[in-house]
Amino acid sequence: VLEGVMMKAPDAIAISVRRPDGTIVTRRTPYEPLSKKHPWMGWPVIRGIVNFVTMLSMGMSVLQQSTDMLGILDEEPSKFEKWLSKKLGKGIDKIVMGVAIVLAVVLSVGLFFVIPELFARLLKAWMPGPSVNWLINLLSGILRILILIGYILFCAKVPDVRRTFEYHGAEHKTVYCNEHGLPLTPENAQQFSTLHPRCGTSFIIITLLVSILVYSVVPITPELFKDLLNTSSDTVAIMLRTVCKLLLLPIVVGFAYELIKLAGRCDNIVTRIFSAPGLWMQRITTKEPDDSMIEVAIAAVTPCLPKEGEDDNW
Repeated sequence: VLEGVMMKAPDAIAISVRRPDGTIVTRRTPYEPLSKKHPWMGWPVIRGIVNFVTMLSMGMSVLQQSTDMLGILDEEPSKFEKWLSKKLGKGIDKIVMGVAIVLAVVLSVGLFFVIPELFARLLKAWMPGPSVNWLINLLSGILRILILIGYILFCAKVPDVRRTFEYHGAEHKTVYCNEHGLPLTPENAQQFSTLHPRCGTSFIIITLLVSILVYSVVPITPELFKDLLNTSSDTVAIMLRTVCKLLLLPIVVGFAYELIKLAGRCDNIVTRIFSAPGLWMQRITTKEPDDSMIEVAIAAVTPCLPKEGEDDNW
């Protein structure tokens, strides 16, 4: 998060941020997984889908909380902010957040579904015939990954984003330090890597790789929709194919989640191979932190640690 770290344990979520005056503020919130109320939500594959939706919702809330904790909203609003608040009333925060979510969804669908789909149609025109569908799916999948890499590299040029990546590295170092049973100090944490197999970055990359496989196996070709709808419109076929891929996304996410959990628990040649792309990507999304950033990460992880006698299963 902005100038801080969020840690999630099985029973709690903790956010720590360093305010402009140098102090560290921490907020711990109890958390109960949906699988406790509904055991079927903890089944393999399904738990990945549930966790994905939960984290999307939680992410927006965490960003809002971290901003509040920084105290930057306490500053005197600008004339434009005052005008906007007067026009929109007390619900301005929700309206702005809603607009941001809509724009983010539109951007994501456009970048990672529509553009690769148009690229696939271009390839199809050059390479007609069903025998090359697997190659077209592979190339369009690679394009998705390249778009993601380009997007992250672009964001990394922004100073505030780079600092967030440094806090990301601090988070990983602190988690490693805890996993190795060492006292949580900046000195102990700094000896570890910023790359961790159970990272959201790795999850995204594995999701994209699994999507290539799933979309290649499931026969959702434009020709199929043209035959079903008795139409010759490429636009309609591309739109329906994009919708079908979006509908298949939860399945892709579910399988990717199981793979990321396996990579975090097992260390062998197989898990190292499919973890490698995500770790490579983390070289962009994590940077070496300074000791002050690790202090913030330690402040976030400490409230989430199990008490003496409790099972450390996170």
